Amino acid sequence: MLGDVRVGAVGLGTMPLSIEGRPDEARAVATVHAALDAGVTLLDTADSYHPPGGEPGEGELLVARALASYGGRTDGVLVATKGGRGRTADGGWTVDGRPGHLRRAAEASARRLGGDAIGLYQLHKPDPAVPYAESLGAVRELLDAGTVRLAGVSNVDAERILLAREVLGDRLVSVQNRYSPAVRDGEAELRLCAELGLAFLPWSPLGGISRSSLDGTSALEEDPEFGAFHRVARARGTGPQRVALAWLLSRSETVLPIPGASRPETARDSAAATGLVLTEEELRELGGSAVRGKREASGRTEVNGARSYGREQEAPGRTRVNRALAVQG
Repeated sequence: MLGDVRVGAVGLGTMPLSIEGRPDEARAVATVHAALDAGVTLLDTADSYHPPGGEPGEGELLVARALASYGGRTDGVLVATKGGRGRTADGGWTVDGRPGHLRRAAEASARRLGGDAIGLYQLHKPDPAVPYAESLGAVRELLDAGTVRLAGVSNVDAERILLAREVLGDRLVSVQNRYSPAVRDGEAELRLCAELGLAFLPWSPLGGISRSSLDGTSALEEDPEFGAFHRVARARGTGPQRVALAWLLSRSETVLPIPGASRPETARDSAAATGLVLTEEELRELGGSAVRGKREASGRTEVNGARSYGREQEAPGRTRVNRALAVQG
């Protein structure tokens, strides 16, 4: 759950579709459509997802176009965007957490995405030049004004998560931090999210598994740190990317990975990770025990409890999975 919204257990990170090296428009849109076809109901973007020299919001506009051209239902899709970062002409990244900037940025994002309000608005990164409470105060004002329905924070430590909870209350529903097979130093934040009932969205969740399983075995297979993911994948007849996502899902019932994709095949493969349940022996080999509880067999993510409606979808050779859709308020 993201607040009172139920989403599928794996989302889609659209950053690779929007920044330098991005695919052409047709393939980018096809990638989003493939994710939706596979049951993905959370799309993550940001106003800063654009190439150097590009215009803010290009990634948001791409998501909006992909949803508008999709042939199926989109009323159950939750779009999450972020504000507070920017790009430089040479490809660098900036941070701007000033309240006035955040308000203007969110209003611009809402216009680009369309609809009554932004489903989930995330403060992209703390600005060292601005007290974090002031940036959070701007997000609270956006919630009060109805520009934003739900709020999240990103790239934060446990202290800032607690501050965000104090300022935003139960309208804070998510934390988006880096976490992957290669980067596991976010355990304290992951545990805190489990305790508070906040969704934990790992960004760059395939760190250490550098290539899609669709590309075959990578050079990392013999690396003792990550080779276990390839060994388990071989034994299961799947790819290390899917194993890595299944491992993340096993870490906590609040984990909701948002792997990126730049082609339809990869988006479908990531979504299929909800159907892979790792054994206790495999989890020991991969490292790390579950933080708290177990995920539903259906592959849904639930935090805080809420009503929802769902659909069942079955692909050839796959286990039938109930992928619950988000309910837009």
